[in-house]
Amino acid sequence: MESPTETPSNPELGFEHLDKLIKGSDAPSTASRKTKAKLAWAVAYLTLLAIIFPAVLIVGHVTIQALPHFKLSVLTTPTEGLAGGLKNEILGTLTIVVGILILAGTIGMLSGLYLSNYAPPRSGNLLRSASELLAGIPSIVFGYVGYLALAVHFHWGFSLGAGLITLSIMVIPYIAKTTEVALRQVPSGYTEGGEALGLSEGYILRKISLKSALPGITTGLIVAIAIAIGETAPLLYTAGFSAGLPKLTITHSPLGYLTYAVWTFFNQPSKSAVQLSYDAAFLLILGVVFLIVLARVIVARTQRHSENS
Repeated sequence: MESPTETPSNPELGFEHLDKLIKGSDAPSTASRKTKAKLAWAVAYLTLLAIIFPAVLIVGHVTIQALPHFKLSVLTTPTEGLAGGLKNEILGTLTIVVGILILAGTIGMLSGLYLSNYAPPRSGNLLRSASELLAGIPSIVFGYVGYLALAVHFHWGFSLGAGLITLSIMVIPYIAKTTEVALRQVPSGYTEGGEALGLSEGYILRKISLKSALPGITTGLIVAIAIAIGETAPLLYTAGFSAGLPKLTITHSPLGYLTYAVWTFFNQPSKSAVQLSYDAAFLLILGVVFLIVLARVIVARTQRHSENS
């Protein structure tokens, strides 16, 4: 009896059998693979265009409207009614940026460090879920809750402290997530090598882990700042508005900020007010571009601490 694994005695029958198997298989042809690849690239280009086109449209429109009439005096003159400059709004926005870096940056980085290195699995998953839920809440809800809790209940009124706390709660999840991801991407061999050399845990964390994760942490901080300076609703409820220079006090200290000028002055009948709104939008765009360039520079300078450098 002939074994089932035995090859046919006639070689031609064997080749015919193999040819039938190949033709009847589900392997895609070269033309089909090329068609699918072209289709995938077309979808990728269309997606990229869908992202770039609105950004170019917005930036171009604001630049065309603001740049021909832009004056340097806008940077040094306070707002007076619906005219003047944007000095108080610029200084208020810079104050918010510094406050976010100190408050949200510290809490967010420590949260990411705890989640990446020290959190038990159960509590870590709970904290990550709460952080993701917090990141999905609309900003106007943060503003309303901040108004009820800080401005009304604690009698802080419209103030810098209420605005900073509200914005910080908004952006802490982003900083914590990017810090955690950046620290988890540090090769374990780095810390193991430090432990083998007898280095302390704190020294390994400061000099090895954080240096290697610095590009990711920096990116998270800059994204958080960009989100914070672009918000209007939370600040309307908590920081109010003031045409005067910002006061470095926690309570009863309303301040100006650029997004207020964009939101308020654009709908005014005065041409000077509309021009101020375009100037404020143009300065915000320049600020975001500066943050992007700064992030690239910091990442490039700290990339030498990465494994692939």
